[in-house]
Amino acid sequence: MIRVANAPVSYGAFELTVGVLPNVPEPERVLDAIAAAGYEGTELGPPGYLGEGEELRARLERRGLALAGAFVPIRFDAPELDLAELERTLDLLAAASADRSARPVLADAGPRRAVRWRRLADGVARAVERARERGFEPTFHHHMGTAVQTPDEVERLLELADVGLLLDTGHLIAAGGDPVRALRAWRDRVDHVHLKDVRQAILRCAGGWDEAWRGGVFCELGSGEADLVAFLAELDGYDGWLVVEQDWVPAPDADVGDQIEAQARNRRWLALAAGL
Repeated sequence: MIRVANAPVSYGAFELTVGVLPNVPEPERVLDAIAAAGYEGTELGPPGYLGEGEELRARLERRGLALAGAFVPIRFDAPELDLAELERTLDLLAAASADRSARPVLADAGPRRAVRWRRLADGVARAVERARERGFEPTFHHHMGTAVQTPDEVERLLELADVGLLLDTGHLIAAGGDPVRALRAWRDRVDHVHLKDVRQAILRCAGGWDEAWRGGVFCELGSGEADLVAFLAELDGYDGWLVVEQDWVPAPDADVGDQIEAQARNRRWLALAAGL
Protein backbone atom coordinates (compact mmCIF):
# COMPACT_ATOMS: atom_id res chain seq x y z
CA MET A 1 0.00 0.00 0.00
CA ILE A 2 1.24 3.47 -0.88
CA ARG A 3 1.07 6.10 1.85
CA VAL A 4 1.51 9.74 0.88
CA ALA A 5 3.57 12.19 2.93
CA ASN A 6 5.07 15.64 2.60
CA ALA A 7 8.11 17.20 4.26
CA PRO A 8 9.13 20.45 5.98
CA VAL A 9 11.50 21.25 3.09
CA SER A 10 8.43 21.86 0.91
CA TYR A 11 7.56 24.76 3.22
CA GLY A 12 11.07 26.21 3.41
CA ALA A 13 12.17 24.48 6.61
CA PHE A 14 15.38 22.49 6.30
CA GLU A 15 18.98 22.41 7.47
CA LEU A 16 20.08 25.58 5.64
CA THR A 17 17.12 27.73 6.71
CA VAL A 18 15.95 26.77 10.21
CA GLY A 19 17.61 29.13 12.68
CA VAL A 20 19.24 31.00 9.78
CA LEU A 21 16.54 32.75 7.73
CA PRO A 22 13.94 34.96 9.40
CA ASN A 23 10.76 33.82 7.67
CA VAL A 24 10.86 30.04 8.13
CA PRO A 25 7.38 28.93 9.26
CA GLU A 26 6.77 27.61 12.74
CA PRO A 27 6.58 23.81 12.97
CA GLU A 28 2.95 23.86 14.15
CA ARG A 29 1.94 25.76 11.02
CA VAL A 30 3.77 23.31 8.78
CA LEU A 31 2.17 20.29 10.45
CA ASP A 32 -1.27 21.91 10.28
CA ALA A 33 -0.79 22.51 6.56
CA ILE A 34 0.40 18.96 5.88
CA ALA A 35 -2.58 17.47 7.69
CA ALA A 36 -5.11 19.88 6.17
CA ALA A 37 -3.91 19.06 2.65
CA GLY A 38 -4.65 15.37 3.21
CA TYR A 39 -1.17 13.94 3.61
CA GLU A 40 -0.85 10.94 5.90
CA GLY A 41 2.63 11.67 7.18
CA THR A 42 5.68 13.87 7.17
CA GLU A 43 9.41 13.51 7.14
CA LEU A 44 11.26 14.91 10.12
CA GLY A 45 13.12 17.89 8.73
CA PRO A 46 16.11 19.20 10.69
CA PRO A 47 16.45 17.32 14.00
CA GLY A 48 14.55 19.21 16.67
CA TYR A 49 12.55 21.42 14.29
CA LEU A 50 9.29 19.50 14.78
CA GLY A 51 10.11 18.92 18.43
CA GLU A 52 11.70 16.10 20.39
CA GLY A 53 10.50 13.25 22.53
CA GLU A 54 6.95 13.59 23.85
CA GLU A 55 6.46 16.98 22.17
CA LEU A 56 7.20 15.49 18.74
CA ARG A 57 5.01 12.46 19.33
CA ALA A 58 2.10 14.58 20.59
CA ARG A 59 2.30 17.07 17.72
CA LEU A 60 2.05 14.27 15.18
CA GLU A 61 -0.62 12.35 17.07
CA ARG A 62 -2.92 15.38 17.41
CA ARG A 63 -3.01 15.70 13.65
CA GLY A 64 -3.18 12.02 12.81
CA LEU A 65 0.20 12.16 11.08
CA ALA A 66 2.81 9.42 10.95
CA LEU A 67 6.55 9.96 10.71
CA ALA A 68 7.77 8.67 7.34
CA GLY A 69 11.51 9.17 7.66
CA ALA A 70 14.40 11.44 8.53
CA PHE A 71 17.32 12.68 6.43
CA VAL A 72 20.75 11.77 7.84
CA PRO A 73 23.74 13.12 5.85
CA ILE A 74 27.02 11.38 6.70
CA ARG A 75 30.52 11.56 5.18
CA PHE A 76 30.71 7.80 4.75
CA ASP A 77 34.24 7.73 3.36
CA ALA A 78 35.75 9.82 6.15
CA PRO A 79 38.84 8.28 7.80
CA GLU A 80 36.96 8.43 11.12
CA LEU A 81 33.27 7.68 10.56
CA ASP A 82 31.06 9.94 12.69
CA LEU A 83 27.62 8.46 13.46
CA ALA A 84 26.61 11.01 16.10
CA GLU A 85 23.97 12.58 13.84
CA LEU A 86 22.55 9.14 13.11
CA GLU A 87 22.29 8.37 16.82
CA ARG A 88 20.46 11.61 17.53
CA THR A 89 18.07 10.99 14.65
CA LEU A 90 17.39 7.43 15.79
CA ASP A 91 16.52 8.80 19.24
CA LEU A 92 13.99 11.18 17.66
CA LEU A 93 12.51 8.47 15.48
CA ALA A 94 12.18 6.11 18.43
CA ALA A 95 10.14 8.72 20.31
CA ALA A 96 7.70 9.27 17.44
CA SER A 97 7.60 5.90 15.67
CA ALA A 98 6.76 3.24 18.22
CA ASP A 99 6.52 0.56 15.54
CA ARG A 100 9.91 1.62 14.10
CA SER A 101 8.35 2.05 10.64
CA ALA A 102 9.96 5.46 9.99
CA ARG A 103 13.05 5.18 7.83
CA PRO A 104 16.44 6.69 8.58
CA VAL A 105 17.29 8.21 5.19
CA LEU A 106 21.05 7.86 4.77
CA ALA A 107 22.81 10.13 2.29
CA ASP A 108 26.37 11.08 1.51
CA ALA A 109 27.10 14.47 3.06
CA GLY A 110 28.98 15.71 0.01
CA PRO A 111 30.63 17.53 -1.57
CA ARG A 112 30.81 16.04 -5.04
CA ARG A 113 34.15 14.20 -5.21
CA ALA A 114 35.93 11.05 -6.29
CA VAL A 115 35.64 8.43 -3.58
CA ARG A 116 37.19 5.18 -2.51
CA TRP A 117 34.13 3.06 -3.04
CA ARG A 118 35.05 0.28 -0.68
CA ARG A 119 35.57 2.74 2.16
CA LEU A 120 32.28 4.49 1.38
CA ALA A 121 30.41 1.17 1.25
CA ASP A 122 31.96 0.11 4.55
CA GLY A 123 30.78 3.36 6.12
CA VAL A 124 27.26 2.79 4.80
CA ALA A 125 27.35 -0.76 6.15
CA ARG A 126 28.26 0.47 9.62
CA ALA A 127 25.43 3.01 9.60
CA VAL A 128 22.97 0.40 8.37
CA GLU A 129 24.07 -2.01 11.07
CA ARG A 130 23.60 0.61 13.79
CA ALA A 131 20.12 1.55 12.55
CA ARG A 132 19.09 -2.10 12.47
CA GLU A 133 20.43 -2.61 15.98
CA ARG A 134 18.02 0.13 17.05
CA GLY A 135 15.12 -1.56 15.26
CA PHE A 136 14.96 0.62 12.15
CA GLU A 137 15.38 -0.29 8.49
CA PRO A 138 17.37 2.48 6.76
CA THR A 139 17.33 3.47 3.13
CA PHE A 140 19.90 5.30 0.98
CA HIS A 141 19.14 8.57 -0.81
CA HIS A 142 21.09 9.32 -4.01
CA HIS A 143 21.52 13.09 -4.11
CA MET A 144 22.90 15.80 -6.35
CA GLY A 145 26.15 17.34 -5.17
CA THR A 146 27.35 14.16 -3.48
CA ALA A 147 29.46 11.11 -4.26
CA VAL A 148 26.34 9.08 -5.11
CA GLN A 149 24.61 11.18 -7.73
CA THR A 150 24.49 9.53 -11.16
CA PRO A 151 22.69 6.30 -12.12
CA ASP A 152 26.06 4.55 -12.48
CA GLU A 153 27.05 5.64 -8.97
CA VAL A 154 23.74 4.43 -7.56
CA GLU A 155 24.31 1.10 -9.27
CA ARG A 156 27.79 0.87 -7.76
CA LEU A 157 26.50 1.62 -4.28
CA LEU A 158 23.75 -1.00 -4.58
CA GLU A 159 26.30 -3.59 -5.66
CA LEU A 160 28.50 -2.91 -2.63
CA ALA A 161 26.04 -2.20 0.18
CA ASP A 162 23.16 -4.14 1.71
CA VAL A 163 20.70 -1.26 1.91
CA GLY A 164 17.43 -0.25 0.30
CA LEU A 165 17.14 2.69 -2.09
CA LEU A 166 15.21 5.91 -1.79
CA LEU A 167 14.37 6.75 -5.40
CA ASP A 168 14.09 10.51 -5.87
CA THR A 169 12.62 11.46 -9.25
CA GLY A 170 13.97 15.01 -9.16
CA HIS A 171 17.54 14.23 -8.17
CA LEU A 172 17.65 11.35 -10.65
CA ILE A 173 16.49 13.52 -13.56
CA ALA A 174 18.95 16.26 -12.58
CA ALA A 175 21.73 13.65 -12.68
CA GLY A 176 20.75 12.52 -16.17
CA GLY A 177 18.63 9.53 -15.20
CA ASP A 178 15.17 8.29 -16.15
CA PRO A 179 12.91 7.52 -13.16
CA VAL A 180 10.85 4.90 -15.00
CA ARG A 181 13.93 3.06 -16.24
CA ALA A 182 15.51 3.31 -12.80
CA LEU A 183 12.43 1.91 -11.09
CA ARG A 184 12.39 -1.04 -13.46
CA ALA A 185 16.08 -1.71 -12.84
CA TRP A 186 16.06 -1.29 -9.06
CA ARG A 187 12.50 -2.24 -8.13
CA ASP A 188 13.58 -4.91 -5.67
CA ARG A 189 15.71 -2.34 -3.79
CA VAL A 190 13.36 0.67 -3.82
CA ASP A 191 11.72 1.02 -0.41
CA HIS A 192 11.10 4.78 -0.18
CA VAL A 193 10.21 7.38 -2.84
CA HIS A 194 10.57 11.16 -3.08
CA LEU A 195 8.30 12.51 -5.80
CA LYS A 196 9.44 15.73 -7.46
CA ASP A 197 8.74 17.49 -10.74
CA VAL A 198 11.53 19.29 -12.59
CA ARG A 199 11.85 22.41 -14.72
CA GLN A 200 14.31 21.39 -17.42
CA ALA A 201 14.85 25.00 -18.55
CA ILE A 202 16.27 25.91 -15.15
CA LEU A 203 18.54 22.86 -15.24
CA ARG A 204 19.85 23.86 -18.66
CA CYS A 205 20.40 27.54 -17.91
CA ALA A 206 21.75 27.42 -14.37
CA GLY A 207 25.46 27.84 -13.76
CA GLY A 208 25.54 24.81 -11.49
CA TRP A 209 23.44 22.61 -9.27
CA ASP A 210 23.23 25.04 -6.35
CA GLU A 211 21.98 27.82 -8.62
CA ALA A 212 19.39 25.50 -10.18
CA TRP A 213 18.19 24.28 -6.80
CA ARG A 214 17.87 27.76 -5.30
CA GLY A 215 16.26 28.94 -8.53
CA GLY A 216 13.27 26.64 -8.18
CA VAL A 217 14.21 23.67 -10.36
CA PHE A 218 11.75 21.57 -8.36
CA CYS A 219 8.24 22.76 -9.17
CA GLU A 220 4.64 21.82 -8.48
CA LEU A 221 3.67 18.33 -9.58
CA GLY A 222 2.43 18.30 -13.15
CA SER A 223 3.92 21.70 -14.02
CA GLY A 224 7.37 20.48 -15.07
CA GLU A 225 8.72 18.04 -17.63
CA ALA A 226 9.08 14.89 -15.50
CA ASP A 227 6.77 12.13 -16.75
CA LEU A 228 5.30 11.52 -13.33
CA VAL A 229 2.17 9.83 -14.68
CA ALA A 230 4.30 7.12 -16.29
CA PHE A 231 6.41 6.81 -13.15
CA LEU A 232 3.37 6.44 -10.91
CA ALA A 233 1.90 3.83 -13.23
CA GLU A 234 5.17 1.88 -13.02
CA LEU A 235 5.05 2.23 -9.24
CA ASP A 236 1.93 0.04 -9.11
CA GLY A 237 2.43 -2.64 -6.47
CA TYR A 238 4.90 -0.60 -4.43
CA ASP A 239 4.39 -0.82 -0.68
CA GLY A 240 5.78 2.14 1.22
CA TRP A 241 5.92 5.90 1.60
CA LEU A 242 5.62 8.28 -1.34
CA VAL A 243 6.90 11.64 -0.11
CA VAL A 244 5.97 14.72 -2.12
CA GLU A 245 8.87 17.17 -2.02
CA GLN A 246 9.16 20.61 -3.57
CA ASP A 247 12.34 22.09 -2.10
CA TRP A 248 11.79 25.79 -1.42
CA VAL A 249 14.27 28.41 -0.23
CA PRO A 250 12.20 31.29 1.18
CA ALA A 251 13.26 34.74 -0.01
CA PRO A 252 13.12 37.58 2.55
CA ASP A 253 9.78 38.79 1.16
CA ALA A 254 8.32 35.33 0.49
CA ASP A 255 4.88 34.36 1.77
CA VAL A 256 4.78 30.79 3.06
CA GLY A 257 1.03 30.88 2.47
CA ASP A 258 1.72 30.51 -1.24
CA GLN A 259 3.79 27.41 -0.58
CA ILE A 260 1.09 25.98 1.70
CA GLU A 261 -1.38 26.34 -1.17
CA ALA A 262 1.13 24.75 -3.56
CA GLN A 263 1.42 21.64 -1.37
CA ALA A 264 -2.37 21.34 -1.24
CA ARG A 265 -2.42 21.51 -5.05
CA ASN A 266 0.30 18.85 -5.18
CA ARG A 267 -1.87 16.57 -3.07
CA ARG A 268 -4.90 17.14 -5.31
CA TRP A 269 -2.80 16.53 -8.43
CA LEU A 270 -1.62 13.21 -7.05
CA ALA A 271 -5.18 12.15 -6.29
CA LEU A 272 -6.37 13.06 -9.78
CA ALA A 273 -3.35 11.76 -11.71
CA ALA A 274 -2.84 8.48 -9.88
CA GLY A 275 -5.81 7.95 -7.59
CA LEU A 276 -3.60 8.24 -4.52
